[in-house]
Amino acid sequence: MIDSIFNFLSSALTDNPYTAVFASFGWGIVSVLLSPCHLSGIPLVIGFISSQGEITLKRTFKISLVFGAGILITIALIGLITAIIGRLMGDVGVIGNYIVAIVFFVIGLYLMDIIKLPWDGAGVKTTKQKGVLAALILGLLFGIGLGPCTFAYMAPVLGVVFQVAKTNIIYSIILLLAFGIGHILVIVTAGTLSKKVQQYLNWTEKSKATTYIKRICGALVILGGFYMIYNNM
Repeated sequence: MIDSIFNFLSSALTDNPYTAVFASFGWGIVSVLLSPCHLSGIPLVIGFISSQGEITLKRTFKISLVFGAGILITIALIGLITAIIGRLMGDVGVIGNYIVAIVFFVIGLYLMDIIKLPWDGAGVKTTKQKGVLAALILGLLFGIGLGPCTFAYMAPVLGVVFQVAKTNIIYSIILLLAFGIGHILVIVTAGTLSKKVQQYLNWTEKSKATTYIKRICGALVILGGFYMIYNNM
């Protein structure tokens, strides 16, 4: 089944431009849904949004989007830097993955209410920017460990991009944008839908439902950190 999806998307990349853009968008989606590295980002953003208490759907979408954008920014920078220095594109080495694992452990412990983080302070909670900067930082840090995973799925798209870039730079940029949109769509959707679930369960910062969801997500994020370490042993 998975092989069929990969074969279909790979073949579609070499068809007409409209089909190729759709295929690039599809590669962006499967790069999250079929990657254990990226899937750990879903409980991360859901748990983080749950920790924000009662916020609007618009703000939930904003936080999810900023988190996803942070991931893409880091991945783009890592791809550029590793390509320039002649390393395998996206390969940040063992140290980079250990950094992300540490971030996962810290955020997981935070979501499980074992430790406190700076944005728990009253001064942060009273501002309209509560959580947005933190979401961006989390996304930027999370993106460090996603380099190898992302570029493994991005390889078919990059092959076409490098081939057409010399003659049609606009088309190559559109392909990359399509991949990027598909890549963050899953995370943004999961984060935004968590608000609808929150409304359905009538969560508040003190409700038991929020506490349980946060702790479950925290445990999953910590498992994601162990996976990062195990994957580099």
